[in-house]
Amino acid sequence: MTKRIYVGNLSYQTTDAKLSELFGAVGQVQSVNLIMEPGTGRSKGFAFVEMTDDTVAQEAINQLNEREVDGRNIKVAEARPKPENSGGMGRSRRDDRGYRGGRSSRW
Repeated sequence: MTKRIYVGNLSYQTTDAKLSELFGAVGQVQSVNLIMEPGTGRSKGFAFVEMTDDTVAQEAINQLNEREVDGRNIKVAEARPKPENSGGMGRSRRDDRGYRGGRSSRW
C-alpha cells in the first residue's frame, strides 16, 4: 500500500527530480508532485511524495525531516487527508432570511 508524504519548506530551486533522488535513497518512490503556482509556474514551496511501502515511508520521514536541502531545512511528515469542504469560499455570508451583510451597493 502506498503512503503519501508531505514535504514542506522547500527552496524554490528544488525540483521533483531532486526530491525523487532524495527519497529514492531511502526506498522506492512511486510519485513526486511538486506544487506549482498556476500563473507563474514557480514552486509554492511544498510537495507530496508517494512511497510504495508504509515502513519505508516512515523511515523516509524519520531520516529526512529537518534535513538541509538546497539551503533550507525541509519538513517531512505523513500527509493529512484533504478536508471534504475544501473547494469553496467558506460559509455563506447570507443570514437566515437571505440577506447579505455589509453595505448596500446602491449608494
